[in-house]
Amino acid sequence: MTETAVQIEKVRGPWGDVWAQFRKHKGAMTALFLLGGLAVFCLIGPLVWRIDPNFIESDTVKMFKMRNQGPSLAHPLGTDQLGRDMLARMMFGGRISLAVGTVAMLVAIFIGTTVGVMAGFFRRIDGLLMRLTDLFLALPLLPLLLVMIFLFRDTVAGILGPRLGTFLLIVMAIGLTSWMQAARVVRGEVLALKEREFVLAARSIGTPSRRIITRHILPNVLSPVLVAATLGIAAAIITESVLSFLGLGFPPDFPTWGRLLYDGIAEIRTYPERVIWPGLAISLTVLSVNYIGDGLRDALDPRIRGR
Repeated sequence: MTETAVQIEKVRGPWGDVWAQFRKHKGAMTALFLLGGLAVFCLIGPLVWRIDPNFIESDTVKMFKMRNQGPSLAHPLGTDQLGRDMLARMMFGGRISLAVGTVAMLVAIFIGTTVGVMAGFFRRIDGLLMRLTDLFLALPLLPLLLVMIFLFRDTVAGILGPRLGTFLLIVMAIGLTSWMQAARVVRGEVLALKEREFVLAARSIGTPSRRIITRHILPNVLSPVLVAATLGIAAAIITESVLSFLGLGFPPDFPTWGRLLYDGIAEIRTYPERVIWPGLAISLTVLSVNYIGDGLRDALDPRIRGR
């Protein structure tokens, strides 16, 4: 008696379908590997390259000799105007820039998702919340950010310290001025979802609004939120770079890629590499995040996945 081998095809879940579609987007996959390489460079690189990014020679003669050196084995990216190693500063600055982008994005997505869900689900406060969103959209964001930094930087730095205080102030300022697009996208999705059969069925059996939102609405608006989150990281990194480039970001001993641009712009003709490296890092990061967002948008669309 022979046994018949029965092959059972493994059924992929919804996230398996998303990953399968995402892998077909060559630009998104390339961007994912590139962003992963930048993250490894910033997070793991300092464990290998153990030079203090703020180290300055105490000897004046040695310090002058170390200033503005070109690439070498000792300093692969050269040194800055104070003799500090540019490779170490690029790694340390990348940590701060990526952290600012990620945390600011989380703040913006939390506010935008909350406002969008409330406006779309509760008709009584829809008009008020959307007019508030329109008000923020009408404000000039860069001048508003500059005013917030000017007004609160010294106060927050005095309470939390210059580093942590500046970090939290910049993150909150960017997050509080970047949530409007996410709120509009989520509101549109909620307006369509709350008329679907499964939501109407939940209402008919007396399910509380809070449970409907958490169990039925939020899981179904996850797709646009993820896309908005990836694009929000890129926008936050650019905004922080602009603030640092204007000299209103982090202190000089707490470098970011934008701060390195600001420090190198005065000698761009003599030492252009001091501007090229941080500018290239910002450009590659933003480009990678945008491509990943594009790939996620295609992967999360059921029509493109062929369903």
